[in-house]
Amino acid sequence: MARIAGVTIPANKRVVIALTYIYGVGLTTAKKVLKETGVDENIRVKDLKEEQVNALRTLLEKGHKLEGDLRREVLGNIKRLRDIVCYRGTRHMKKLPVHGQRTRTNSRTIRGNVRRTTGSGKRILTKT
Repeated sequence: MARIAGVTIPANKRVVIALTYIYGVGLTTAKKVLKETGVDENIRVKDLKEEQVNALRTLLEKGHKLEGDLRREVLGNIKRLRDIVCYRGTRHMKKLPVHGQRTRTNSRTIRGNVRRTTGSGKRILTKT
């Protein structure tokens, strides 16, 4: 099991996919890093040699913000938006979509899966 940036990447996956388990590394970054280190992207993590793992680790940790530092920066940016009370900051405070999406429908992920169903609006009157 290889550990890069404090994350244990899965051993039975291809390297290009396994690197995306690290926060801050997407598919494009993973392919670029593998090309720079000369590692084949179709090889499995368990088949990597120790020097290949070290090369990947040093290149990623040296050139990119990963994991804790990146999470801290993103949270700091959101906190700054909240403090200056701009539009995006207020959207974050209210837990609503920030990037202009509609909210009448389709905002389930940010609001949570809230499904309050209502009837047709007609009340059924029963005589007793």
